[in-house]
Order: sequence, then C-alpha cells, then structure tokens
Amino acid sequence: MRKLMLGLVASTALTSPAFAEALELEKDELTFGFIKLTDMAPLAVAYEQGYFLDEGLFVTLEAQANWKVLLDGVIGGQLDGAHMLAGQPLAATIGFGTEAHIITPFSMDLNGNGITVSNEVWEMMKPNIPTMDDGRPQHPISAEALAPVVEQYKSEGKPFNMGMVFPVSTHNYELRYWLAAGGLHPGYYSPENVTGQIGADVFLSVTPPPQMPATLEAGTINGYCVGEPWNQQAVFKGIGVPVITDYELWKNNPEKVFGITAEFAEEYPNTTRAVTKALIRAAIWLDENDNANRPEAVEILSRPEYVGADYDVIANSMTGTFEYEKGDKREVPDFNVFFRYNATYPFYSDAVWYLTQMRRWGQIADAKPDSWYDEVAKSVYRPDIYLDAAKMLVDEGLADSADFPWDSDGYKAVTPAEDIIDGIAFDGRTPNAYLESLPIGLKGEQVVVGAGVEG
Repeated sequence: MRKLMLGLVASTALTSPAFAEALELEKDELTFGFIKLTDMAPLAVAYEQGYFLDEGLFVTLEAQANWKVLLDGVIGGQLDGAHMLAGQPLAATIGFGTEAHIITPFSMDLNGNGITVSNEVWEMMKPNIPTMDDGRPQHPISAEALAPVVEQYKSEGKPFNMGMVFPVSTHNYELRYWLAAGGLHPGYYSPENVTGQIGADVFLSVTPPPQMPATLEAGTINGYCVGEPWNQQAVFKGIGVPVITDYELWKNNPEKVFGITAEFAEEYPNTTRAVTKALIRAAIWLDENDNANRPEAVEILSRPEYVGADYDVIANSMTGTFEYEKGDKREVPDFNVFFRYNATYPFYSDAVWYLTQMRRWGQIADAKPDSWYDEVAKSVYRPDIYLDAAKMLVDEGLADSADFPWDSDGYKAVTPAEDIIDGIAFDGRTPNAYLESLPIGLKGEQVVVGAGVEG
C-alpha cells in the first residue's frame, strides 16, 4: 500500500499544466483495488507518473486477493473503484452472482491473455499440430489438436480439468470460445447448477491468476487461461506451454475495465471525470512512440506492490513479443494494447459480446431480445463520461483530438470473420443472430434443464 503525501500533491498540482482548469472535486482521497496482472498498468502508471496528482487526487492502490474480494470491496465502499474483469460490472448489474449497479467509464486494455497447457498435454497435442518449414508449430493452434487428448483422458476415466480466473471473466469466455471452436464442449450453467460443467467435455474451475502456474505444476489442472505474466511464468519455470494468445483467438478483443458503482459516479461526477482523465493519460503514455515507455512500465510492474513478477517474465509479453515453447519467441506487437485502436473507449458492442457469452453458456438462463442487450450495455458502459474527460484533456493540450471517436454511436464496426478463430463474424447490434451462428451453445428459447438442453 502506498500513501500520497498531501504536501507533495499540493506542490505538484500547482505546477501541473492541468491545474488551472482543475475540476472541483467532491472527493479527493481515493482507494483503488487491483489484481496482480500486467493489465493493471494504467493504474500504476497514473500513480507513478503523477497523473492522479495532476488532478488533485490522493490515491492509494491496494492489491486484492481475488476477483470476488475486489468486487465486494467496491460494492461495500472499502474501495472507491477497481481494475475489473469486464464481465463483473455487467454480471452484477443484471444480478448474476452479487447484485449491484456497477459502471465503467474506461476500458483498460485490449488482448493480454493466453491459454497454457501442461508439458504432458503439450507433448500429446504436438502430433496433431501442423508445423512450419523450420519445424516449429504453426499458430494459431486450434483446440481440434486438443480433442484427441481429451478423448484419451475420457477413455481412461480421467477428467480433463482446466483453470480460469472467475465465472464472468474474459478468460472463462475465451477458453470456452477456443474449446467450442475446436469441437469441445466446455459445459453449461443453470440457475440450479452454477459449476458451469453441465454436459462438459472439459471441466473448467476457478483458480486465482497468480496461483495458476503452481496449480498446473501440482497436476490439479491440465491447463488454464489467464492474463500475463502467468502464461510466461509457466514457460520460465518449464512447467507448461502457451498454445494460443487471445490476440490470435480474437484480434484486439476487449479486456479489463475500470469499475465504480453507479452511486459513486452520481455522487462524485467531477471526481469520476478526474480519475478517467488520469487513466487516459496513463494509457497514452503506455502506447506512445511505438511502446517506447514499455521497459519503464515493466520496471514499475515488477515491483512487489504491483505485479511482483521478475522483470524478464513481464517483459516477455509486455514489450511486443510472446514466448510459446521455451526458445520459441515470436513478435506479437499488439499483445498488450492500452490506447491504440480506441482501446480505452467503453464500447457498447464490447459489453454486448460479454452478455452474449453469458447467454451462450447459460449464465443468462432465458432468451432476451436484442433491445435488452443494448439497454444493459448502455446502463453499464459510459462513453459519455469518457468523452467528457477526453475533451478536457484535449482542451488542456494533454491529448490529441484525432485519437478519440467523438462521433461513435458506441458500436464498433463488425469484427470480420478472419479476425476470430472460428471464422464467425461478430456484430454487436444483432446479438441473437450472432448466438444463432455459433455451432455450440444456447440459441433462441433454449434453456438448460437438469443435465440437458430443452427448447
């Protein structure tokens, strides 16, 4: 935990270019939570580069034990806001799990996750994977290569277990997406059975991100989906092999968000704008000049109060590369994106994708009209707050007007089929048509009843 000194804030703020137009803050002492992952970087950078200070904000950053503790802290008021899984504000708002109206004025990043399997599973998969001329595996690797391995486990009476970080995490949905695209069923949820393992070929369960490598090494799980640096940690420890990144799964997919309660935004509107301003500046810094600041960002994140992994482990993905098998390091310049491609803008279509995955796997038990998806997205994702903050930064000379989608209706253009591993395009404006196009998953009026699907 790190406290800011009042005197330092005052002296820094007085010299800040933004101070002359500083917002009249309703609350200036704030505590934000995060999980030890590299994509918490905008919070760490806003703190370390003085962007919170420039806004007159006295900020404490606190690492949280897991995503549930973090969410409960925001709902209960112990935390003023947090680095969140994008599914958390949506699930809370619709009452899946803990019920509370959470909003996001800021999307924290694109991409940044991977799927890793144990060395044993990797050796079993390799005969099913095409190779390039130099003998290295051809990427992206489909879950079709995993299917015979799962079948062998099943024939031996052994479950095939994989870890993800939380039931409404991007990681859960990405792992399910990859498995389903390869013909493997990841299981359904129902109101009576929230394990998510109904009818599953592969059994998914929750493991906190920093514990993934140790859980894999212990043999409790055969693989996992997690954010960095915990895929690269498996490579460094020699205990597992990442088989695909989420950039290969779905190019420039949305990842974490910054979440606050709707009550906080209503009670402290200027404070909310000030926080959003600081986070936008941090995201700009992280991506500017072709990622020139990334080595400094890696040094910050490697500190124990932030991610606390070795510099080299974090740098392996954060600086534009990604290592699969030991020694097989490849260029992935957009593995972590914090500002490019409007990464920080909270698009309604991103929210709709998460909601479609909740419906696809039964977390949303009943069919909903397209209008419902739009309404929920607009109640949680708040581009109006984001654009207010962006306009202030542009007026203060701290951001370029050309970098923001001022005229967007909140929906991205259709994600083309070639950017998604199963070759199925995504249009956030037509969620039910999208669900119908997916070969595995609930469609139309279907519901999960007992151990099967009806309708």
